[in-house]
Amino acid sequence: MIQFPDINPIIVKLGPIRIHWYGVMYLIGFVAAWILATWRAKKSKGIWTSEEISDLIFYCIIGVLLGGRIGYIVFYNLSFYLMHPLAMFKVWDGGMSFHGGLIGVMIAFFIFSRKTGKGFFQISDFLAPMVPIGLGAGRIGNFINGELWGKVSTLPWAMVFPKDPSQLPRQPSELYEFILEGVVLFIILWIYSKKARPRMAISGYFLLLYGCFRFWVEFVRLPDPQLGYLAWGWLTMGQLLSIPMIIFGLIFIIRAYTKHKLVDGMNVDDMNILRSLKQKKKQKA
Repeated sequence: MIQFPDINPIIVKLGPIRIHWYGVMYLIGFVAAWILATWRAKKSKGIWTSEEISDLIFYCIIGVLLGGRIGYIVFYNLSFYLMHPLAMFKVWDGGMSFHGGLIGVMIAFFIFSRKTGKGFFQISDFLAPMVPIGLGAGRIGNFINGELWGKVSTLPWAMVFPKDPSQLPRQPSELYEFILEGVVLFIILWIYSKKARPRMAISGYFLLLYGCFRFWVEFVRLPDPQLGYLAWGWLTMGQLLSIPMIIFGLIFIIRAYTKHKLVDGMNVDDMNILRSLKQKKKQKA
């Protein structure tokens, strides 16, 4: 058994103001995604600009925060928040849903698409490789908060979480998710996206891999106590919400390689943007 690290969830107290590690982890994820997206934009030959990246990240921040919080309230604890509406705003205590955040980000992509004229999947394919950074940072925030622990275990790396009333050694499922949803997913998508891929393929692999990783970890992670298991003594809300991701991920991958093949090693919409940029340069000249 490994001793749970004694980390104060609050970094700094300044009177009534408290800075929590949980919030800082989200900030780290957003900043890292912005840096990597900006770096990739510079290599896109003008298809993406730094201004577009800044706007897109801003839209995503709003989508993640609103979608993640609303998703948690609706999917995981609606009855509690209907009785205690002010608790909806206490985000520093945790309570964010990835699946809700994903819906929020998809809405952000749609709005950004309408504003810039870029296709929805052109946006999602570009940003998907950066998302695991935020996911991994968020799981570290969960771990520091001592929440979302796993089942009782005799494994040598099992931990006793301070907030656990039973004080039994449990699997650190937050760290499993950090490794799979953060590190492994980032490495796979980053390497895969270094070359041009058929439109929808990168988004498809993100949905498929995250869905599979999350579905597996839910077997060792305890479900939220207010929900418990939904069916068969093992199905959790996290698994139920991950099933559509797996299905749509497979559909997107199949469609990408059958309907959206590359032309001269590029996606058609990227080619159209480059042609438009060249025409504008000729007109200015």
